[in-house]
Amino acid sequence: MKLLRIGPPGAERPALLAHDGRLLDLSGLVEDFDGNFFSGNGLERIRVALGTGVLPTLEAGEARVGAPVARPGKVVCVGLNYRDHARETGAAIPVRPVVFLKDSSTVVGPYDRVRVPRGSVKTDWEVELAVVIGTRARYLDSPEDAAAVIAGFAVSHDVSEREFQLEYSAQWDLGKSCETFNPLGPWLVTADEAGDPQSLAMHLSVNGVRRQDGHTKDMIFDVNHLVWYLSQYMVLEPGDLINTGTPAGVALGLPDTPYLKAGDVVELGIDGLGVQRQVFVAAPLGERNGKKS
Repeated sequence: MKLLRIGPPGAERPALLAHDGRLLDLSGLVEDFDGNFFSGNGLERIRVALGTGVLPTLEAGEARVGAPVARPGKVVCVGLNYRDHARETGAAIPVRPVVFLKDSSTVVGPYDRVRVPRGSVKTDWEVELAVVIGTRARYLDSPEDAAAVIAGFAVSHDVSEREFQLEYSAQWDLGKSCETFNPLGPWLVTADEAGDPQSLAMHLSVNGVRRQDGHTKDMIFDVNHLVWYLSQYMVLEPGDLINTGTPAGVALGLPDTPYLKAGDVVELGIDGLGVQRQVFVAAPLGERNGKKS
């Protein structure tokens, strides 16, 4: 199944993209795609309803597509998880996953505008495979147990500000948690439909120039290993998001370091999981606490 959320920020309606291209309205069946949905057997309820053929059609028109998961409890990220990306940044190949957290408020829709932070000169792109957790996971016995706790997968754009990330702090959070820095979607593709997460091609272009061409088979630590590993150190809750790393081709690793600026357009996608498109804009200078001063 391909699940998505349609509507303005904070008022999205849960929907399903049917195989014939119709949008089916799920708002009469579930409230939202969030932790309660996943822990409450929401996916199975949708499968049953889909089999009856009575779900109403949703006429979305030009409505906004939101992130396919309502604000996750946490966004766990894995850095340097592709050998070519580690090499291009001058980092050693990690012997254990490099783990950091990203503010969950960064998650926005796949076509929403992304704000270049005030004072930024090194805003960068990263196409990533996102894992959505469907069942609470703690101390999994082995990587083979990970598949049972995964609800599905999505395209994730782990936008990063490299100066904030690498020069302002020993931690990466400052450069990863700027507002709008995690477009997600357009769909949550359930695990049964997505297939093998290690067999997906991924790509990203900036202003029409292809910058990243990668493949999930090149991960250092595969999806099941990452979920198992993380469960040894934190409880993974339904609706949590895991960004699994990016392949080579980021601005940081290119000879001319062509960092993003206002007006740039980024397009990215992963096989079977859909595509995203964002226009980058300057963060407003006259805005304070959500209001214009």
